[in-house]
Parts: sequence; structure tokens; C-alpha cells
Amino acid sequence: MKTRIVSLLVLATLVLAFAFIATAPAAPNKANAPATPAASALPAPAATPAAEPHPEIRDAIAALHRAKEHMEHAAHDFGGHRVEALRATDEAIRQLEICLKY
Repeated sequence: MKTRIVSLLVLATLVLAFAFIATAPAAPNKANAPATPAASALPAPAATPAAEPHPEIRDAIAALHRAKEHMEHAAHDFGGHRVEALRATDEAIRQLEICLKY
């Protein structure tokens, strides 16, 4: 009986250990990373565009455009609220585009 319990505990421990290993993120393999050459060996890099400072706002604008497209082509009027929803969507898009200017 004790042997069976110990065997079950060992089996459960192994299952949990393998589950943890399988779900843990792998560390980057630095051995395969390309070596960066010395700065003097390379010509000056071309100017790279700056990263988008507000990608969430651009994503929101795109989502609002998709929602507007859906509402415009929907077969029903959303309980009489489609016109007002389209107006509010246009205003939200306009406000977010103003935000991006600052």
C-alpha cells in the first residue's frame, strides 16, 4: 500500500515537473545570435523611421472604421440607433485623429 502511494506521488511529481518545463518560456539562445560587427566596419546606418508613439490609438481608429463599415452594411437598423451610432463613430474617429496630432 505504501509503495503504491509513493509511486503515485512520484508519478504526480514527474507529471507536474514536465508540465512546468513544457509551459516555461525558453531563454533566448545566445550561441546562435549573430555577432555584431564593430561600429567602424559598418557605414553609418540610414535614418530609420521613429516608432509609432501611439499604436493603440491607431488600432482604435482602425477598429472604429471596421465597426462603421459593419453598421453601414448591416441588414437592420440596430433598434433605430444606427444613425446615431454612425454619427458617434465618426465623432470618435475625428477626436482620435486630433489626438494623434499632439
